[in-house]
Amino acid sequence: MLTTFPMMNSDPERRDKVGAGAPASTFARIERVPPLLMLLYLGMAGITVLFIILVAAYAQTRHLSSLPSGLHPFPRYFSLSTIVLLASSYTLSQAQRIYRQDDMVKLARCLAATLLLGGIFTGLQVLGWRELITQGVFFTGAASGTYVYLISALHVAHLLGGMLFLLSLLLRTLHASRDAVRSLVFIRNPYRRMQLRMLGLYWHFIDGLWVVLFALFLFLY
Repeated sequence: MLTTFPMMNSDPERRDKVGAGAPASTFARIERVPPLLMLLYLGMAGITVLFIILVAAYAQTRHLSSLPSGLHPFPRYFSLSTIVLLASSYTLSQAQRIYRQDDMVKLARCLAATLLLGGIFTGLQVLGWRELITQGVFFTGAASGTYVYLISALHVAHLLGGMLFLLSLLLRTLHASRDAVRSLVFIRNPYRRMQLRMLGLYWHFIDGLWVVLFALFLFLY
């Protein structure tokens, strides 16, 4: 009479079963991040470091300056532009919900409204620079004034980069919305979903960055 024994699992199988319920390590989660999204994260980290250095230099220059704080009124256009940028962040936050509803027309309107608000923000920043000039604060004047121009201008430059990407996505959305088949392909395309996600992350990052800069300007100006 033959006696059968249960077959023992091989070592790889046992390892798979042992680690199946364990949470993924940090490196494993990083490996699952799409390359384009990882590049975006690295780019935002680099931008953060850049502005930290500039703000630290501005604060140091302002501390060493003999000019008292509050000598000139803070440009009101900077305050208005902050409200506009927050509004643009809200309109873009609706894009993901509209995308999941497969409503291409509303998605195009949402992106267009965000682009318009971004353009208004840029215009208000320029008016803020003109207001600085009327107060006697020039780019080539005191170092602290130069940093105000430089920091705000670099922020606008990074916002313009996001606006170009937004414009490209808006044009593709408008093109797809004119045809039912193109709309279906657009909605089901994971790359378009990734583009919309990256745009939202970057736009909210630039928005939050300006809010921090604005608060620091109010404190140090």
